[in-house]
Amino acid sequence: MTLHVSEPSAKYLVQQNPRAAAVGELPHDWALVKLIDVAEVRGGVAKNANVAISDPIEVAYLRVANVQDGYLDLGDVSKIKISKADLKRYSLLPGDVLMNEGGDLDKLGRGALWRGEIETCVHQNHVFSVRCKQQLLGDYLNVWTGSASARRFFLLAGKQTTNLASISKSSLGEMPVFLPRLEEQRAIAAALSDVDALIAGLEKMIAKKRDLKQAAMQQLLTGQTRLPGFSGEWVVKRLGDVGECLRGVSYKGDADLFPHDTDRSKRLLRSNNVQESLVVTSDLQYVKVDRVREHQILREGDILICMANGSKALVGKAGCFEINDGFEYTFGAFMGAYRGNEKANCRFVFYLFQTGRYRDYITNLLAGSSINNLSPSSIESLEFNFPELAEQEAISQALSDMDGELVSLQSRLAKTRELKQGMMRELLTGKTRLI
Repeated sequence: MTLHVSEPSAKYLVQQNPRAAAVGELPHDWALVKLIDVAEVRGGVAKNANVAISDPIEVAYLRVANVQDGYLDLGDVSKIKISKADLKRYSLLPGDVLMNEGGDLDKLGRGALWRGEIETCVHQNHVFSVRCKQQLLGDYLNVWTGSASARRFFLLAGKQTTNLASISKSSLGEMPVFLPRLEEQRAIAAALSDVDALIAGLEKMIAKKRDLKQAAMQQLLTGQTRLPGFSGEWVVKRLGDVGECLRGVSYKGDADLFPHDTDRSKRLLRSNNVQESLVVTSDLQYVKVDRVREHQILREGDILICMANGSKALVGKAGCFEINDGFEYTFGAFMGAYRGNEKANCRFVFYLFQTGRYRDYITNLLAGSSINNLSPSSIESLEFNFPELAEQEAISQALSDMDGELVSLQSRLAKTRELKQGMMRELLTGKTRLI
C-alpha cells in the first residue's frame, strides 16, 4: 500500500509543521508524509547500575559515537546487561534505521541502517530506532535522513543548548518525508548505495596510500632504506645550522587589520591556515604593510609552524608554503617560519617535521610548562640526520610523488561526494526519475 496525500493536504501538512521548511513541487505519484505516519519511532533502554536484574543478558549498547552519517561504526561498542524481557522489547531488527537523539548539531538525526550485525539495543538518551511500516523502506529512509529537507528539519527542530542539540521523540515523528512508490524507493536507495560503495573504496585506498607513505618516510628519512645511487654517511645537524626560524608579525588587533586586500596590506596567515600539513588560504586576515618586515614575507618552501596555541597538541604543527597566486603573504606573532639555507632542501626538512621524532621533540620542549609556546631558538636547536643535498632532493621528490597520488585520490573523493550530493538533490525530490 502506498500512501498518497492530496495537494491541499500536503500544503496543510507543511503549514502545520513549519519546521519542515519549504517543500518544492513533487511528482504527482509521490506523497508528502510525516515520519510517524509511515514508521514507529522507538526509544532505547535506560542504563541503571542500581537496578538488580535476575539472569541478565549482556548485549551491545549503541550510542551517538556509533551512529555515523549513513553508516555504523562498531569499532568501540559499549555493553549493557538487561533482562530477557527488555531484550525482546528493545532489541533492534534488520531494517531499523538509527537516528541520533542528541549531541553536536551536525550529528543530530544522523541515520544509519541496522542490518543485524550483532544482537544489540540503543541508549535511551542517545539514539532512536525507527521501524518502518510497509509503505517505507529502511534503505530509503536511511538516505532520506541525509537529504537537504531532512537536514533543514533537524537544524530547525533541534533544541540547542550551548554547543549541543537534541530532538524529542514526538518532534522526530513530525519529520517530513517525500514518499515515492516502493519500487522507486528501492531504486533510489540502490543508486546512492553504489555511490557510497565508490566513496568507501576511495577512502580505503587513501588510507592505504597514507600508510605506505608513513612507512616510506620511516625508511627514507632515517637512512634505513637508501635510494639507488646514494651511499655515504649521514651527519647529525642542528636545524639552526641549515636554516633559521623567524618569528611572525606583531600587530594591534583590528586597528592594524583590513577587512580585505588593499594596496596597503599583506595577507596574514595564522594557526587555522595550517591544516593537515597544508597551508590553506581560507579565513585570512589582512595586516597593515608597515607592520611587516621584509624577512617576514613568506618565500616558497618556507615551513609555517604554529609556535603558540591554547591546545598543546596544535603547537608545532607545520605546513610547507607553496602558494603562488600573485599575493604576498606573511604570518602572525603566534607563528614561526623555518627558512632553510643552501645546505638543506626545504621539502626534506618539511618531511622531517612530519615524523614521530619531531613530535617527540615538541612534546619534550613543552613538558613541565603551563605556557604552550615555542621560541625560534628551540626550533633551531632540534637535531636530525642529514644526507648530502642531492640525496635530500631525491628523497623529497619520492615523497612528493606519493603526496601527489594522495592529492589526486582526495580530489576524486571530493568530486564523488559532490556527485552524491547532486544525485540526492535530483533523486530525493523527484526531479530525476529512475522508474
